[in-house]
Amino acid sequence: MTSLLHNLGLSKNVTFQDVFSIDDAELLAFVPRPAYALLLVFPVSKTYEKFRSEEDAGKEEYAGKGEGEEVVWFKQTIGNACGLIGVLHAVSNGQARNHIEANTELAKLLSEAIPLDPVKRADLLSNSNAIETAHQAAAATGDTAAPSADESIDLHFVCFVKSQKGQLWELDGRRKGPLMRGDLSSDEDVLSEKALQLGVRAFLKREAEAGGGELRFSLIVLGPSLD
Repeated sequence: MTSLLHNLGLSKNVTFQDVFSIDDAELLAFVPRPAYALLLVFPVSKTYEKFRSEEDAGKEEYAGKGEGEEVVWFKQTIGNACGLIGVLHAVSNGQARNHIEANTELAKLLSEAIPLDPVKRADLLSNSNAIETAHQAAAATGDTAAPSADESIDLHFVCFVKSQKGQLWELDGRRKGPLMRGDLSSDEDVLSEKALQLGVRAFLKREAEAGGGELRFSLIVLGPSLD
């Protein structure tokens, strides 16, 4: 994922890192801070699908666009692209966005996407040669190749970001739009305990309480490079 974004124009001062524990303070201390975005990766379960369906049932389809958006959200219309959508959500919002280098494919893509509504943004991604080229380059350097659109994949990516206004947002291209989960203080990032309670821990609690829910998951953080 890091190679993909660096190929597109993200500064090499920013990388993805694995988070090995959210309960062990010593392991968590190894993660560079501040954490700009947090990706939750998990096998889709019946519990998650039920919760998603119920929460989305009363919501309107998001139609936000333009510079006034609190967050930039991408609707997923490409099969098996939730990983791509997740990393784009991570880099397009909050502090991470400040690390996109000028006059790069990523800067161009974002400037073209912001004025568009979600449907047209999805079309922009579908037709992006830059995205396809970066995917191929990342795979050539050792990143996992993207599966085909019709391949059966049960892993899903959800991104948590802190907006410029200090709000924690859950970004998932399969939902009806971005979801505001709560307010964070100036010294709280997406790996702070409050952010985890509002996001990742809430997910884990639902799965555990359902009984037989899926508790396997991975966390990947976007933040300052260790180099």
